[in-house]
Amino acid sequence: MLRIFSSPRLCSRCPLPAPRQFSWTTPRQQRHVGSSTWSKCTSRSTTWICGVGVGIAIAVGLKYNSDPADSLCEGPVRKAEKTDKYSSAIRTSRELVERIQVGMQAEVGAPGLVVGVSVDGAQVWREGIGYADLENRVPCTPETVMRIASISKPLTSAAAARLCEEGKLDLDVAVQKYVPEFPQKEYDGKNVTITPRMILSHLSGIRHYEKDANKVKEDREKAKRLLKEREDQKRSVENKDKPMTDKSSKNKEPTQAQKKKEFEQEEYYLMKNFENVTQALELFKDDPLIFKPGTTFLYSTHAFTLLSAVMEQAAGQRFLDLMTNMFRELGMLDTIPDENDPIIYHRSRYYHLNKKGRVVNCPYVDNSYKWAGGGFLSTVGDLLLFGNALLYSYQIAQLENTRDLLPGFLKPKTAIELWAPVDKTEASWDKDGLYAQGWLVVEKEQKYGLCRKRRHYVSHTGGAVGASSVLLVLPSEEMVQRQGQTPPLPQGVVVTIIANMQSVGLNSTALKIAHEFDRARSV
Repeated sequence: MLRIFSSPRLCSRCPLPAPRQFSWTTPRQQRHVGSSTWSKCTSRSTTWICGVGVGIAIAVGLKYNSDPADSLCEGPVRKAEKTDKYSSAIRTSRELVERIQVGMQAEVGAPGLVVGVSVDGAQVWREGIGYADLENRVPCTPETVMRIASISKPLTSAAAARLCEEGKLDLDVAVQKYVPEFPQKEYDGKNVTITPRMILSHLSGIRHYEKDANKVKEDREKAKRLLKEREDQKRSVENKDKPMTDKSSKNKEPTQAQKKKEFEQEEYYLMKNFENVTQALELFKDDPLIFKPGTTFLYSTHAFTLLSAVMEQAAGQRFLDLMTNMFRELGMLDTIPDENDPIIYHRSRYYHLNKKGRVVNCPYVDNSYKWAGGGFLSTVGDLLLFGNALLYSYQIAQLENTRDLLPGFLKPKTAIELWAPVDKTEASWDKDGLYAQGWLVVEKEQKYGLCRKRRHYVSHTGGAVGASSVLLVLPSEEMVQRQGQTPPLPQGVVVTIIANMQSVGLNSTALKIAHEFDRARSV
């Protein structure tokens, strides 16, 4: 009987199989390869057949290697060269994210996370670490779909910006113009106005998950006192000319205890399905304001639900349809609402630590009450696309000659406004920054020579039941431009991390990773 065996060996330069190597053996001959009996296989017919096989192999090899213009090897080679350039940054960054994953370990195992990095618009690293499903030992991959939590807010702000550009949405009118169902609000017995612009910057005064206004104010005063004490301690150390420790940087993000306390709020665990965003307003529309609109920063996911109702009426279509159309236009095909019924391939499961510090499954929740503020699923690949689309729009605004470039997703003026810090705002994950419209913005600053230098970057973090996330954009300090040519855009580093466990601080790690790749980029 005649059998054909092919080698699984791959070409060293190409993902395509190498030219096949053929041998013809009978079962008995196969057992005696190299024996004197097998060495006599020199008949004319066999020699002719072998010659044909060699000819086919050579022809296949020539097809894959003779024409450089059509060769499929060119892409992988270029990709390998780019990966080599960032290999050291990838190793260092992998250690950083593995520390996070090790920190989430418990007796029964560890959950997972996925990290993605792009440099100058090209994705250079995507990797899953740990498990998307602990019980079934399903590993995280770059395609794993997770809750992105409050990264939904930058997505919503971009959609609102597009509506403004189309003349459909006015950010500076009362929300009741679009949503008459939302009651006229009062503060200290006087009517006040809430605008979409206030909501985008968390200055609306609408509550977050805590309903007790007095408790919110007490917590804020306590946080301010702690911050002042840390600043005083920092100045004291500097005056004594002692080296700074890492304690001040660690305090930029909320502590684990603060985050766990946040997840004690009942509204995180709602199981009711809301048919539309207007119906979801029932949760908070009759509650009193915590602060007078426009005066005090108060981070509020509920306020973004009101914004989604405004956008829905301004656009004349369902909010989810509006967002889905934007995702399709951006190429974010894996970004979808966090609905429980649909079968979503590569969807992760979600975990948290119980009181004994063990990893357990998160309870069932329905996030239809907060699509705009924290209700979407996505992948690191999609989030990198989004970050680069906004970086491109922001940087094209800085160029005089854009003749050779396609327009940005947002108009230049819109992109600049989106990342412009707003007075009276703040953000918990980096005290150096101010909130803009759906983004935290840290501006470039260096007060003293040879001292701390602050880079300009924008980011947003997220925390939901069984999920933590961050999306960070670090624009290049100076755009590289060849003489007489329009510079390629975007220029900078985008980092995103998504994890299937709640209460994990990711912003500082993302910033370190961004700087690692930025250093490698400049070499």
